[in-house]
Amino acid sequence: MLGWRKRTMPTIEADICVIGGGSGGLSVAAGAVQLGARTVLIEKGRMGGDCLNYGCVPSKALLAAAKAAAGIGRARRFGVDAGTPAVDFARVRAHVRDVIAAIAPQDSVARFTGLGVTVLPVAARFVDRDTVEAGGDRVRARRFVVATGSSPFIPPVPGLADIPYLTNETVFDIEARPEHLLIVGGGPIGIEMAQAYRRLGSRVTVLEAATILPKDDPELVEVVRRRVAAEGVDLREGAKVAAIARQADRIAATLEGGDRIVGSHVLVAAGRRPTVAGLGLENAGVAYTAKGVTVDRRLRTSNRRIFAVGDATGGYQFTHVAGYHAGIVLRNALFRLPARVDDRAVPWVTYTDPELAQVGLGERAARERGAVHVLRWPFAENDRAQAERETDGLVKVVTGRRGRILGAGIVGAQAGELIQPWILAVARGMRIGAMAQMIAPYPTLGEAGKRAAGSYFTPALFSDRTRRIVRLLARLG
Repeated sequence: MLGWRKRTMPTIEADICVIGGGSGGLSVAAGAVQLGARTVLIEKGRMGGDCLNYGCVPSKALLAAAKAAAGIGRARRFGVDAGTPAVDFARVRAHVRDVIAAIAPQDSVARFTGLGVTVLPVAARFVDRDTVEAGGDRVRARRFVVATGSSPFIPPVPGLADIPYLTNETVFDIEARPEHLLIVGGGPIGIEMAQAYRRLGSRVTVLEAATILPKDDPELVEVVRRRVAAEGVDLREGAKVAAIARQADRIAATLEGGDRIVGSHVLVAAGRRPTVAGLGLENAGVAYTAKGVTVDRRLRTSNRRIFAVGDATGGYQFTHVAGYHAGIVLRNALFRLPARVDDRAVPWVTYTDPELAQVGLGERAARERGAVHVLRWPFAENDRAQAERETDGLVKVVTGRRGRILGAGIVGAQAGELIQPWILAVARGMRIGAMAQMIAPYPTLGEAGKRAAGSYFTPALFSDRTRRIVRLLARLG
């Protein structure tokens, strides 16, 4: 047709374009725009990503409600008779929603547009090495950041696709408390939700093909295992699900070996996989696999103009790691500084009760590298823990040559808070003497860490040799 011209999309020019509005993407976008960079943020779903909407925030809000319910039942330990807790599940759901709503403004479109970010609420797809299509626009940028996070991994269990299963993205939306919740997977999400729903009044069965919390120190995991089982969660370890099917208005899981467990709901908590499909990464020359976008220590992809952060890289799947990655990218992309990821001191916490926190090398990994010294201090020998009846747990520290701190693990009340000085110790390569000499206020749970550190010196300090020296000095006046 004479006079016809192909319609061209409007092009937005930017210094940095971030794909994904979760923790890592939002941190990059906020930092970049405040440093003066022209910034575009593309997010097709909810701002705040998994952490705010489906992960860290709602799960911890639910755990808080569950802990409150458990606290009523355990009040008699202190001579307080409070009766049996009555759980109003609708109000529990409202509490979870209120917590999300209170935090959401910090991650909102309004806040980011107010900062000067151009926010596009659509899907993004690379069309070449420096351009993405986003709805009816094209964005050409000097640098891109892939921050698309991860999604629940759904195992290929026969029959699973034919039932209305739950994941972390849907479990917080159910209106009625599950009568009997079957949880497929015994990792952090599975065990946290198991304890929460049990405390809120549901029957809970965990089906784990191997062992629960397999990435954590087995000695510390055992404390969590005992508590969760004692509270009535049916833990089935070594239980591989062979098939799942409807049974009238119920759901039946058949295990390898023939055992069948019937429940009212199924929660799939079998891990997560990076979100990389549909981005057109191949058009931009970005290498990736099903395990995530391939990056170097500077978080650069095979296209040096494009970075990737957080879960999308296939590494540690923690919100705090995504935030850490954001700082690395900003230094590289905006300041051209060769900042590199150092993951030797990445901490992680499972928010069960008691909590389980770790940083650095565990005992097994440390022993594979050579001789180590393992230090322990039980919560039962901590005065604050005794006063609060929170004596389940211990501090466990692994040191190498000359007392250098290689790693630490804590299981017990407030472990996620107590691990923080040990993160600094591992990151800075500190020796155990620094922690032993710290003045800890009395009475605090933190004293347990100091006592664990001090135990490193106990054999030498109270040895026969030391006693001989003291007697000699006494004779000298």
